Amino acid sequence: MSLPPLTLYLAAPRGFCAGVDRAIKIVEMALEKWGAPVYVRHEIVHNKFVVDGLRAKGAVFVEELDECPLDRPVVFSAHGVPKAVPAEAARREMIAVDATCPLVTKVHNEAARHHENGLQMIMIGHAGHPETVGTMGQLPPGEVLLVETVADVATLTVRDPGKLAFITQTTLSVDDTADIAAALKARFPAIIAPAHDDICYATTNRQMAVKAMAGKIDALLVIGAPNSSNSKRLVEVGANAGCAYAQLIQRAADIDWRALEGIRSVGITAGASAPEVLVNEVIDAFRARFATTVEMVETAVENVEFKVPRILREPA
Repeated sequence: MSLPPLTLYLAAPRGFCAGVDRAIKIVEMALEKWGAPVYVRHEIVHNKFVVDGLRAKGAVFVEELDECPLDRPVVFSAHGVPKAVPAEAARREMIAVDATCPLVTKVHNEAARHHENGLQMIMIGHAGHPETVGTMGQLPPGEVLLVETVADVATLTVRDPGKLAFITQTTLSVDDTADIAAALKARFPAIIAPAHDDICYATTNRQMAVKAMAGKIDALLVIGAPNSSNSKRLVEVGANAGCAYAQLIQRAADIDWRALEGIRSVGITAGASAPEVLVNEVIDAFRARFATTVEMVETAVENVEFKVPRILREPA
């Protein structure tokens, strides 16, 4: 029996960004340098496949610093941590390695600079997400106000409307964030915007690729974890761009084949913390069921690379 024809549109860029690649490398280098176990505060990146792979090599994932023994290294996740966490690690004289994405650190520094200049910060982000918690934790309580939607802007109570600046989580929807930023500027005309967009290049590029393929496809599959902000935003971007069926899957086993009956084209992308091996797994699953043609939809070329911390480059 001949297989039904299907075109797979493969987004480019997709998958690992430079910050995720660096964070994973940091854990692997820490294991090589100090041996197992190496403790990691929070999932190093939001992807079960990646975390399970590092766990098998000797990484131990915990949520709080007090779960880590004093005589073993601890790595802070790519999402960043409140300022109190490295301070406590230093007080305990622990070996601590910071895997915070440099683009998140840029936002931390931006917030600190505005605070030094007497400005109250407003952060556009998702409550409870580790990056938001880490960024808000760079300043004293009350110095960073969180907004998640345009509606939140109307209910904000600020200290001085003339002394405000805003920052954003790096993994948000570009379009949604622009709407919230516009609402902030309309209500607080003096508010200072980021000098450069806080949403990272990788988030922006992956969303652009989804928009570019949206008009060609009957369905969109985003490979990523359910707790991955940038992956969930890709699903939303696809739906907003006209994809009637846009779903987040962790890997090929999660594909709902019944929902895809009768389709002729599928778009595939992967969040910034999803490895390419999972993309290939999904493509192979389609090839087993369809006469598959793969076409690339490339909207940007990425060649960003971040250095690992000096402590990992020094002799043990």
